[in-house]
Order: sequence, then C-alpha cells, then structure tokens
Amino acid sequence: MKFIVTSSCLFLLMLVNTAMASSLQFDKKDPSLSEKNLQRAMELIDEAVSSHFKGEEMAMARFYNPYTKNSSEETGSVWMYSSAIESVNAILHGLQVQKEHGNEELYDANYSKYSELLAELYDNIDYYLGTFTLTSYTQTKEWSVYGVNRGNTKGTAKVEGIENVYDDQMWLVRELLESYKITNNPSYLEKAEYLTAYVLDGWDTTLDENGKERGGITWGPGYVTKHSCSNGPMVSPLVWLHEIYQGKDDEITKRYIDPEDQQTRLTTQVPKSDYYLEFAKKVYDWQKNELLGKDGVYVDMMGGCTPDKPKTEMIDGVIYRVGISCTDAVGTEFTYNSGTMLSGAADLFRATGEKRFLKDAKKLADASFKFFTKLDQSVPGYYSYEVDGFRNWFNGVLMRAFVDVYPAYKPAAKYIDSFQQNLDYGYDNFLYNGFLPTDLLKGWNEDKSKNTTEGMFNFTFAAEYAILSRYEMEN
Repeated sequence: MKFIVTSSCLFLLMLVNTAMASSLQFDKKDPSLSEKNLQRAMELIDEAVSSHFKGEEMAMARFYNPYTKNSSEETGSVWMYSSAIESVNAILHGLQVQKEHGNEELYDANYSKYSELLAELYDNIDYYLGTFTLTSYTQTKEWSVYGVNRGNTKGTAKVEGIENVYDDQMWLVRELLESYKITNNPSYLEKAEYLTAYVLDGWDTTLDENGKERGGITWGPGYVTKHSCSNGPMVSPLVWLHEIYQGKDDEITKRYIDPEDQQTRLTTQVPKSDYYLEFAKKVYDWQKNELLGKDGVYVDMMGGCTPDKPKTEMIDGVIYRVGISCTDAVGTEFTYNSGTMLSGAADLFRATGEKRFLKDAKKLADASFKFFTKLDQSVPGYYSYEVDGFRNWFNGVLMRAFVDVYPAYKPAAKYIDSFQQNLDYGYDNFLYNGFLPTDLLKGWNEDKSKNTTEGMFNFTFAAEYAILSRYEMEN
C-alpha cells in the first residue's frame, strides 16, 4: 500500500515535528547555569583537595593561604574532614542529574574520578576511628566511632569521654546515606546504621517525675548539655532510613524504660522503618519544644542541667547513666541549627504528609532568611550572611535546607538565589588560584599573609555550587 502525502499533510507533519523538537528541547532544559555551577564546584574542590590533603594518608591541613601557598601544620578535625566528603557527594549527585537530563559527556568525563576520591576519603577517615566502652541510659556496650582528632594510625584515635561528640557522627551518617543513595554501595548503609545506633544510644530515655521521657541527645557522651547540633542533624537521616526500609521486613531492637516502675530496662523487636520514623519525629519534636527561640529560629543548647557532669547509678545490679534535666534554652542562634530542622521538617512532610511539618517548614524558612541576612550591608542588592567563626559552613547547611524545602514551598527560591548571587560575586571578582575568600562579598585582605582560608570553607563553596547545579537542573 502506498501513502500519498499532500502538501497540507506535509505542512501538518512539519508543524508536529517542530513542536516535538521544541518540546524535547524544553524538557531537556538549557543546562548552561546548572553546568556552569557544577564546573565551578569541580574547579574549587580540585584545588582544595590538592592544597589541603597530603600523601596517601590524606592528612588534612586545616588552613591554606593561596597567596603564600602555605598550609598549616594543624590537622583538621573529623568534622572538617567530613566537609570534603560532603562536597564530593554533592558533585557526584550533580553529575548524576546532568546525565539524567542528557549531559552524559560531563558525567562520563568526571564521575569515576570523584567516586574514586570518595572511596579514598572514606578509607582514610579511619585515622579518626577509635574504640571504647560506653555506659548509656539503657546498656553498656563497646563502640567503634569517630573521635574529634586524628590518630597516628587507623583505628587508634582517642574517643573516650569528650574525645568524641555525637554531632560528628551525625554529619557522617548524613553523608554515608547520601553516598549510599548515589552509589548503592551497601557498606555505606551498614556504616550509617551502625553510627545511627550509637547516636540513638545517646538519647535520654529516662523518665521524669511525671513519667515523661526526658529526651534529647547530649553534645557527646562526656557532656550533659543537650544541643541543637546534636539533635537536629539526625532528623533527616532517620527519615531517609525509614524510606530505605519502608515495605521491608527488617527489624531492629528498640530499647526503652518500663513506664510502670520507671526503672526496668526493656527491649522489643520492631520494624526498622517504623523505628526510624518514630525516632525522627521524637528528635524533631524535642528540639522544637525545647530550643525554638522567640525569633522563630533555633538557639544553641539546653543548659542549666542536673547533674552537671555525667553520672551513673546502679539499678538491679546493673550500671546505667543517670538521666539529665536541663532548664535553660541558651546560646547564639546559628544558621545550621535552623537549617537541619528545616531540612528535617521538609523530609518529614514528604514522608508522612502531615501538614504540621509543612507549616513549621514555611515559618522556619521565612524566619531564618529574615533573621540571618542583611540586605545592602556589603554590596548593594546583595544579602549578607555572617561569616565569622565557622559560619560559612553553617550557612551551607541552611542553603541546603532551602533547597530541600523548595519543592513544597516555592518562595524559598528567593532565599536560594541569595547564595547563588553571593557565590557568583565572589567567583567573578575574587577567585584567586582556584580559591574563594572567606567573605565572598568583601574579598581578600590587602595583606596577603592574612588570607588564610579554612579547608572546610573551600569544600563548602564547592558543595554549594554543586547543590545549586542540581537545583537549577531539577527545578
């Protein structure tokens, strides 16, 4: 059979083909800004890795001056080291999104390089690993966790008492789960769950005089104060674990105290998915109830604690840690403490559909941007964020939270754009030998010897660019 195509039919076919081509081009989306962001992220991380890490052992120099090319003898803490993992994860995630949207060339040229770097970072983080025995509120157990400071050989770091803190483990859990989602490597999930168990072992399960669980996680096993930074960062990872195990039969041991006699330690087996979601809600609700300040953002910690140092007691011949009652929400408001709770609210809303979490997220997003930014302070038309201390990294946590909440709250686009603008201003005006200054809007010091930068800030800027790359492509 022959088909005769008339001129009118041919015209219609041309229109259809043109429309289809236009549609495909629109769906693929112009990747120019997204790709530029990712290219800048890779440029920044390459320079940071070569300047801050030395040798096969990858010991991290905390500081580096791109003008004098001098790096410090001070070694970065495990928290600082984990910022490098965060930036590599963000780049790998960004490369995957590029591939999904048709930019396979960029993916093929870079993915293997950064996946190998990720494996190296995880291998050498074990210089911060150590083992100790901890008596908690429900058990005594030996744990292998990450100390604040680097040891001389793998597995020999000091981790007793104040030598390790729970939030360092939380940041690693977040990155391990992100690595698992990117690579499907089961070892990352296994390690993340192990550290999660350690962190949740620090949850105060003891009951107050009204039979209510005290709740909250202290800064570390050697502390009594309960901090925003040792609670909020765990909410999102717990939601992710819930989602990983949703619909599966895997179970986990739940430890708690008998509400009848308020002393007996009990255990029961529960589905992992339910357990992780229940804990995500408990941690979120504890921090919201105890540490949300009058300005709508989170304060630093609960102080005024009794006892004033970790103590133990014997119950039925077994030693347990004594519960801690704190009375005062005190301390400075930092961007990352609101950022982790904002991400947590967004993730809890996505996982549960409970409107209370979306309501919280909207209020916290607006309050955070209002509280932590100042328009026209340094450059007309730009929003400034505080950058003293460790705030550059803190600010990166807030930016990630704005990206997390954006799918459910579109006004967050304005808040995200402030980071894009500041990064671009710093890059276009002050980039020097692959490094950005600590203050993106003010630039470098005229005295070149004073232009020392924090390694974790250099990784933070790379991570921010990579996250913005994914945001631009996906949204």
